Amino acid sequence: MADHITSGFGCCINSSLNIIMAMPVHSKLKSLIGVITFIISVQGFVFGQTKVPLFSPDKKMFFLFEIRAGKPGYSVQYGGKTLIDFSILNLRFENDIQENAVRLEKSVRLDSSERYTLMTGRSASVNDSFRQVRLYLRKLKETGHSYILEVRAFNDGIAFRYLFSKSGDDSLRLREEKDEFQIRGNPAVHALVQDGFENAHEGNYLHRAYRDLPVDSLMDMPVLFSFSDSVYLAITEAALLDYAGMYLIKTSSGLVSKLSPNPSRPGYAVISVLPHMSPWRVLMISHRAGQFLETNILTDLAPPNKIGDRSWLKPGKTTFPWWNGNVTADTLNAPGNNFVTQKYYIDFCARNKIDYHSVVEYGLHQWYQDDGISFMPGPNSNVLKPMPGLDMKEVCDYAHSKGVGVRVWVHWKALYPKLDSAFSLFEQWGLSGMMVDFMNRDDQEMVNIQTEILQKAAMHHLHIQFHGAYKPTGLSRTYPNEFTREGTLNYEADKWNPAGVAPDHDLDIAFTRLIAGSTDYHLGGFRAVTPDKFRAQYTRPLVLGTRAHMLAMYVVLENANAMVCDYPEAYEGQPGFEFIQQVPVTWDKTIVPAGIPDQYIIVARKKDKDWWMGGITGNSPRVLKFYPVLSIGEKNTWKATMYLDDLRAPFDPNKILIKTISLDPSTFLEIPLAAGGGFVIKLERQ
Repeated sequence: MADHITSGFGCCINSSLNIIMAMPVHSKLKSLIGVITFIISVQGFVFGQTKVPLFSPDKKMFFLFEIRAGKPGYSVQYGGKTLIDFSILNLRFENDIQENAVRLEKSVRLDSSERYTLMTGRSASVNDSFRQVRLYLRKLKETGHSYILEVRAFNDGIAFRYLFSKSGDDSLRLREEKDEFQIRGNPAVHALVQDGFENAHEGNYLHRAYRDLPVDSLMDMPVLFSFSDSVYLAITEAALLDYAGMYLIKTSSGLVSKLSPNPSRPGYAVISVLPHMSPWRVLMISHRAGQFLETNILTDLAPPNKIGDRSWLKPGKTTFPWWNGNVTADTLNAPGNNFVTQKYYIDFCARNKIDYHSVVEYGLHQWYQDDGISFMPGPNSNVLKPMPGLDMKEVCDYAHSKGVGVRVWVHWKALYPKLDSAFSLFEQWGLSGMMVDFMNRDDQEMVNIQTEILQKAAMHHLHIQFHGAYKPTGLSRTYPNEFTREGTLNYEADKWNPAGVAPDHDLDIAFTRLIAGSTDYHLGGFRAVTPDKFRAQYTRPLVLGTRAHMLAMYVVLENANAMVCDYPEAYEGQPGFEFIQQVPVTWDKTIVPAGIPDQYIIVARKKDKDWWMGGITGNSPRVLKFYPVLSIGEKNTWKATMYLDDLRAPFDPNKILIKTISLDPSTFLEIPLAAGGGFVIKLERQ
């Protein structure tokens, strides 16, 4: 092959030189330089070049591919600083006995950009440039598999994935994908450690120096690394489709990836037809941790919209009465799994411009017939049959007459066996969407189940909210009816956890899980208490942190289906409820003016002409100092409606100071926050 290329190469050069010699003198020099450059690059390929560099458009990111002793790998620099040393990339196919050598057959480069619009997420309109290289690799022994390593460099991160072409039997049978991430130095790490692959992706985050991470611990993604010179690195994945979810494991030799195993095919992680591709392995890098909440790199890497028309989709806030314990007014006659209770909440939504009411359960029994225990489906579970006395068509018709949509909660194991008939019936009833719960896996089978749910739900004009589910991977671009995912320890745990969900944990979520995208958090608790007064209670739960902190979470977090979890009488007439009524759930632009992991964060989001700012601290009080208008790059004068912690004695975490002032780019604010405190500001152009 090399002789053939060299022969063709020589003919090409001779022909080119003959053409150049016939040119005018003033054109010869420029053309000869071009030919010499071509000769150097082709010779580098023909005679064994194994280093391929890739820079980001702004030249700050640098990815270097190498083959050392037959092993492919890479290193990463940012601003001239090495963050990841040479790290081996290793795929183990079905018949591979051990790691074996590869050769680079060719490379192809591309400069391009991703231009698209989003219905939900951080930005309504996206235009991100990138540089790309495709590296065509072949294993030299055993299976002789050939594959492509595709690498993209953006200004805020680097991503790579594998493309698998057809082989003899047209099937991909992958046992392992062990990608190394050889972290340079000893950065601080925020990571969610799991006991095993079957989990709800919830828990408290581990804070350790990299070298002190427990060996062989299974870490969920995203993982955040904070280097000593204010450089941040986050690792996650994008476009998880027909593949196994990825974790990270700290081994004695460094950090490596681990795929969730296939429960039906022990020893395998991915089995599929060819051609196929892996998700993107994403490295976000910045001098600001807050930039990871601004970037659209995950949706950049996801496939374009696959459901077509999305005009039927309506993001919006929703009730979720399960959280408050299905509290109703004392005057309500015979509450239960019935029309009376649903009407009570629907009327509340209609009065207060809450978009959706969620039908979940009553008395710890779901709305549909089921003989299981604790919401787990029994042998006669049937989502096609509501509980006696609950007419779902009647509920939907009444809600629609009030301008309110209806959603339902459902266990995935009860839904999936009847997926087509259930979605058809739900559409006939007039449902708008649903929460699908207890997924608790991210192996290839579960990934495909969730994709199928999204695809078929879209056919029946239903939006989806996944609970007990793995992190987002940018697929709200591909399937815009995916409104949100849970995958966080959140305020639902205040119902049973004696310690509650601490404000420090909210900061952990903002700087880790939120990097991946939208997260559901059971927002809106209006009974804030100090830690010494907290206790777990299943009905009318208490929350830690101030009410201003609770309001700020509607801006800090990203969620197109944000919950309004408390009961009607907990809200109506209470200070701060008007903010919940007004705050949007979709955004045109997101900026993080300031934020330091473990300390505080300020997030600003734009909707139409207005800006909404939210800031929170952790368990410690602090004063936040910043220029609100200047920090979002705006000019002119703005009307600012501010909701602040009321620090006056005696301190009550539910009290709020509400102020209206004028702000311009020169206005400098100092906002004192209580322990677990927060603030929100609505900016309206004057």
